[in-house]
Amino acid sequence: MPAHDLIIIGAGPAGSTAAITAARGGLNVVILDKTTFPREKCCGDGLTALALRELESLGLNPDRLPSWQPITNVNLKSPHGRHANLPLPDTPGLHAAVVRRVELDAELVAMAVAAGATMVQGATFASMTEPDESGQIIVSTSDERTFTAQHVVAADGMWSPVRRFLGLTPAGYRGDWHAFRQYFSANGAQSRELWVWFEPDLLPGYAWSFPLPDGRINFGFGVVRDGTLDGGDLKRIWQGLLDRPHIREVVGDVVAESAHKAWPIPAQMPKATLSHGRVLFVGDAAAVTDPMTGEGIGQAIETGRLAAEACLAADGVDVGASYEREARRSLQLDHRFAHTLGRFLGNRWLTRSAVRLVDINSWTRRNFARWMFEDYPRAALLTPRRWKSMRGNSGSFT
Repeated sequence: MPAHDLIIIGAGPAGSTAAITAARGGLNVVILDKTTFPREKCCGDGLTALALRELESLGLNPDRLPSWQPITNVNLKSPHGRHANLPLPDTPGLHAAVVRRVELDAELVAMAVAAGATMVQGATFASMTEPDESGQIIVSTSDERTFTAQHVVAADGMWSPVRRFLGLTPAGYRGDWHAFRQYFSANGAQSRELWVWFEPDLLPGYAWSFPLPDGRINFGFGVVRDGTLDGGDLKRIWQGLLDRPHIREVVGDVVAESAHKAWPIPAQMPKATLSHGRVLFVGDAAAVTDPMTGEGIGQAIETGRLAAEACLAADGVDVGASYEREARRSLQLDHRFAHTLGRFLGNRWLTRSAVRLVDINSWTRRNFARWMFEDYPRAALLTPRRWKSMRGNSGSFT
């Protein structure tokens, strides 16, 4: 049973980022994942400016991802049919992109292994011990393999088996959003752009069409799980969504390339447990998804990096407290602000007014697009230390 400095459970963007960062910093890292990569992952596949900045700093090479699709503008449709086309800044670099998660996640795993982390696939978490006198934790898998380390990063998703094992899962919690997505080939000329429809029956959720190369799209919708829509409602919406004339006008004729997938999205960071002794929770296991949009890749990567940085500074430091302090400082105010704004979007008249205001002039269109794609922090105006990030900075991957 070789000893490691860090065990990471889950090899999605949060876990792989933690592994890359910790291994490059000199820690002996092992990653455990129940699946075998490459593997599909339910997701809208969109990358915000936050995600792009984090990926660039990791050294990701977009040329290695065949489905990588830069985004230069976004189209919004209000509940009453108003169309706003919002250009992203024409400064050097990218402010948004789309890439299939099957490719992105596999590449991040490869980067973690290249950095020196040990990857153990097909390893399902079963249990862990409390730290012994020397601080060592023993993690066991369902096939009776054991691993030991000083710290554990739980990057094991919405249903986090680690959190459940520790008795930290809120009773009855099934996520804050529910989303559907499916891959299609589409022949609509406008399907080569990114579209968001604020449909009256989805608010404060929305439907989307995100472009991929070779005439493909990631099409789906997300709704807030507030009890107003049951499973039957969601099924009926999904079955008829592509037949709505204003959506069909954009996507054209479509051919399904795979079955549709559905998944829950956790977005309640202020209430979430971020650490428990020597165990740190990141990504969906920490419920850090944006509560206004349901997007969580950027937040997952950031929390993975922050957890690894806390472990790298572990000598004489309470790693859990250090990580939790930095994660909440970086994300929590934006999360609360986005949650408040998201509640307003539940009203179709307020959403209509918001799209109208956004479309006033080129300045409002450009800057709202940047804010929407997290090039500006959600609560940037309330945090003077981050005002520099609003001064026309270039995008990523210049």
